[in-house]
Amino acid sequence: MDLAGLPSIKALLLDIDGVICVGGRALPGSIDAVRRLGALRIPLKFVTNTTRRPRRRIVEDLALLGLAASQADVLTPSAMARDFLTSRKLAPFLVTHPDLREDFAGLEPGAAEAVVVGDAGEFFTYDLLNEAYRKLVHGADFLALAKNRNFLDRDHELSLDAGPFAAALEFASGRTATVLGKPASAFFLRAVEDLGCAPSEAVMIGDDAEADVGGAMAAGLKGVLVRTGKYRTGQEDLLAARPTFVADNLEAAVEWLLG
Repeated sequence: MDLAGLPSIKALLLDIDGVICVGGRALPGSIDAVRRLGALRIPLKFVTNTTRRPRRRIVEDLALLGLAASQADVLTPSAMARDFLTSRKLAPFLVTHPDLREDFAGLEPGAAEAVVVGDAGEFFTYDLLNEAYRKLVHGADFLALAKNRNFLDRDHELSLDAGPFAAALEFASGRTATVLGKPASAFFLRAVEDLGCAPSEAVMIGDDAEADVGGAMAAGLKGVLVRTGKYRTGQEDLLAARPTFVADNLEAAVEWLLG
């Protein structure tokens, strides 16, 4: 593979919402850009912090956009959480959207519990959060699938993501959640391990300056920020280090990478 913009790069991590599509509709030039990468057989993994849809649905949604992918091509926080729970023999108490429950189906009952917080949307209720709080007070493990502040909703306005609710439980319980999705370094390191390369040999393309680009660069990857989706002017200036590159959209980012 020959990437003119970053000659040392061997693999790409690509966000979905806000980069490839918004509200289920492809952004201009994005599908052709992904297909161009595929035609060149560039190792690619779709990495997303969405915690409302199971991996099966994400793969189906990509197919509706005209992009063929398997579940192995997609890394989500729920996949990380399932591995975490299985390795520690923990039973999940899910503070998530009901649609996400299939990603946790079949787990063996554990001797102890873990509170798992995702984006439950309208299913965030006082009773659910209070039950989670009580479990945390009594020693349950505390997992946040993601701590994004917001996401770009279907009406093209920003909406509250899982982060504010995880933060509320942290404040109330005095506990700190283990974050499994972006910007956690373990998430990016799992993705590059799956792709068979070192962090320095991979680049993350995303629209979230903090979670996508800042998180990836802290984990040793290169970070390309696109000015689509949830991006807002000047967000790159708030990062500890400037992004490797800032592009107007995915098409421009791929054009720069390929030269």
